[in-house]
Amino acid sequence: MDNRAPREFIYQLFSLLMAIILVHGLYVSLIRPRADALIQQQIELQSQGQTIQAQRSWYVVLKDFEQESCFILMLWACSIMAFKAMQLQKERRMLDRHWLPTEQGTTILPTDAVDLSRPLQSLPEQQQQLLVPRTLLTALQRFGATGDVAASAEAIKEQCDTESDRLDSELSLVRYIAWAIPSIGFIGTVRGIGDALGQAHKAIEGDITGVTQALGVAFNSTFIALLISIFIMFVSHQLQLQQERVVTQTKRYTDEHLLRWMKQVE
Repeated sequence: MDNRAPREFIYQLFSLLMAIILVHGLYVSLIRPRADALIQQQIELQSQGQTIQAQRSWYVVLKDFEQESCFILMLWACSIMAFKAMQLQKERRMLDRHWLPTEQGTTILPTDAVDLSRPLQSLPEQQQQLLVPRTLLTALQRFGATGDVAASAEAIKEQCDTESDRLDSELSLVRYIAWAIPSIGFIGTVRGIGDALGQAHKAIEGDITGVTQALGVAFNSTFIALLISIFIMFVSHQLQLQQERVVTQTKRYTDEHLLRWMKQVE
């Protein structure tokens, strides 16, 4: 388990860097130029005294720095959850294999634990780190040392509970991002309202362009941030649900393929 953390940390840093490059490149090349062109067109029409219909363009809604930051965090969170989903798929594949030669009428005694452990110990290191091989190996070692089936069952429970806690703690960064996104949206709201209040004297003189643009920043940033937060929370809850199911399936797997065949010597 020790070498998984540095690899995942490097992946998270790289994915954050890629999210910044992709989103900022899209904003610089497309979103902000289109939004500025639309805003400038409306200002020119207003200066000419023409009546214009308010157009809610998505380029204008997305153009501010708060929305850009929210999309960067969204891509970062999605890449982290994609990494977790790939790890989860590896765990599922382990459940489809029969790791122990148990057939109808088979009995596993404490003296058999060493022989049954050898195939698991010979697996590549990355596969040994997965939950099913670790749980089976832990249960066999406990059974070989104590000769007690109840002790093996307790070892399985401890292993699965520890894995469940680890998976939950590793999603803390995603939960933090899901909290940070609406917070950034509220920062945009405060900034927009502050700019609007700073231009209140122009509105009194009849020029409401600056006030409306500032209020647009306030509401658009919160609108986008809340939408993204809802999406991130939904995906993270689905991922956590699948992780819990894998842990539960592992408990069931060890019961069907190991515990039920164990027999302690009187």
